[in-house]
Amino acid sequence: MIDKIEKLEKEIKEAIAQVATSKAAEELRIKYFSKKGEFTRLFDEFRTLPREEKPKVGQFLNKVKNELNELFKAKQSEIKSAAESSKNYIDLTLPGKKRELGSYHLLTQTLREIKSIFRTLGFSIHEGPELESDYYNFEALNFPPDHPARDMQDTFFINDKFLLRTHTSPVQARLMQSTDLPIRAIIPGKVYRNEAISAKSYCLFHQVEGLYIDENVTFAELVGTLVSFAREFFGADVKYRFRPSFFPFTEPSAEVDIWWEPAGKEGRWLEILGCGMVDPNVLEFNGIDSEKYTGYAFGLGIERMTMLKYGIDDIRIFFDNDKRFLEQF
Repeated sequence: MIDKIEKLEKEIKEAIAQVATSKAAEELRIKYFSKKGEFTRLFDEFRTLPREEKPKVGQFLNKVKNELNELFKAKQSEIKSAAESSKNYIDLTLPGKKRELGSYHLLTQTLREIKSIFRTLGFSIHEGPELESDYYNFEALNFPPDHPARDMQDTFFINDKFLLRTHTSPVQARLMQSTDLPIRAIIPGKVYRNEAISAKSYCLFHQVEGLYIDENVTFAELVGTLVSFAREFFGADVKYRFRPSFFPFTEPSAEVDIWWEPAGKEGRWLEILGCGMVDPNVLEFNGIDSEKYTGYAFGLGIERMTMLKYGIDDIRIFFDNDKRFLEQF
């Protein structure tokens, strides 16, 4: 039996030497040292030996068992240490992990482009409150309480005196009352209209308005500024036209159209903004001498400009937070 023990001892030692993973170590334990393992069966066989052989064989069997146990435990410790070491190992030759960053929303991209264009034309950027008073939203802009033009804008009123602004024009009034002349500014921001939501309209949208007030400002300067903007934003070959229109705070007033030919569809004129010379009544109401100073103002919708430039036909998609859409830009 001693020969059998020595043979199995050699086999187990070779097997332990080849173990490299925790899984392999567990498989070895089950094969040799479990209750039904090959080495455990040697003890069952030992019990059947003649009494006179048991002392010698038993001493040798226990010795081999202890040696193999120590060898196996040492291998388990080695595997564990190697696993922990590999967790903390840093290979400095590997490239760094790529960090996935978010991107600007398409409306933000368009707004940043518009800001950049008007900065090159000498305009500063100003912002104001979205919760506005009736005074700044209407009255200071030539909208008396009974003025029919108030009906042109469906308004979210908070109470009798305050509302969610329907345009960014109130900031123009604030600038006229608080800023030294000349003023050359654009005013971007969110505006709110109580309108039915559809593919072409939404209760919330973004607007950029412009204001320039100084001595001897002319309508020709307004045209030149807006034509320069349109060529920069839509391309140098853009076709445009100015049409007479009406706005309570400008006189004369106009709307600007561009010729649009979407792929596979018939071309047509599309409005991109409204503009005009600041009404003398607005200048006087806000403390500016209309005999000495003149000015122009304009306003455009960010959603409209974005839809035209990128061929988007439904305004609601800007607010759906659909990653399939957002990841395209």
